[in-house]
Amino acid sequence: MADGPKTWRDVVAAYVGLTKPRVIELLLLTTVPVMFFAERGIPALGLVAATVVGGALSAGSASAYNCVYDRDIDEQMRRTRRRALPRHIVSPVSALVFATVLAVLSTVVLALWVNYLSAALSVLANAFYVFVYTMLLKRRTTQNIVWGGLAGCFPALIGWTAVTGELAWTPVVLFLVVFFWTPPHTWALALRYREDYRNVDVPMLPVVKPAAEVGRQVVVYSWVMVATSLLLWPVAGTSVVYPVAAAVLGAVFLVEAHRMWARARSSEVLAEINPMRLFHASNLYLSLLFVAVALDPLLVR
Repeated sequence: MADGPKTWRDVVAAYVGLTKPRVIELLLLTTVPVMFFAERGIPALGLVAATVVGGALSAGSASAYNCVYDRDIDEQMRRTRRRALPRHIVSPVSALVFATVLAVLSTVVLALWVNYLSAALSVLANAFYVFVYTMLLKRRTTQNIVWGGLAGCFPALIGWTAVTGELAWTPVVLFLVVFFWTPPHTWALALRYREDYRNVDVPMLPVVKPAAEVGRQVVVYSWVMVATSLLLWPVAGTSVVYPVAAAVLGAVFLVEAHRMWARARSSEVLAEINPMRLFHASNLYLSLLFVAVALDPLLVR
């Protein structure tokens, strides 16, 4: 689907779009609060800036690689057909070069101004998203987002290692929270766009299973996610602020998950299931949970 002549603003916007800015925002939201928690206060602003820039470049690179590989199905899906490659504003070769430049810049920034461990974790997350999720799992298995979602969990580790220079059990717990959060979040969106995925033969769970089964699995993962989030209290020795916030946020999320499951058991009609309600709730849940992670050490100083 070719568009007409492009202005320089169109081209700039197209390259920015390749990085999927909303995904970057979500990933950074799980990076910076962990830095506050690791520092037990306010980390050095220069370190935060370098970590944010390096992380944003890495996430943008992974997304751009994903756009290059998935350009054939993106052109056929309503949700993605307005991206830069389906519209032929950017060529695949140019997008590939762009993604590679971002990856190199990210590694350099993190290695020089953060530390080598954070840089290595960033490279590993990028490679996992591209080679394991995008190229190996996405078009082959309903478990694509479960295991492929591991790439999106790395920011919790990177935020911690940026401050401490080493791994520990605390960021692993937060890594697992994001891991168990990813399926409910993504399956809700995939349920909304299941016809798109069905038309391009991508076996997302809502494509191959009825809505009731999707709802059941969403509930299972949601319970495990909430339980895992509460583990941070004994593992990291937080104040009472964090577990109270985690319990309240978790309870609200579980109510939404169970309500969606109930709606899915009685109907296959998307308008009645309303999966986007849970999708938006999942974004709010993760945002506020990690805000609680950042605030906990500040409120008890």
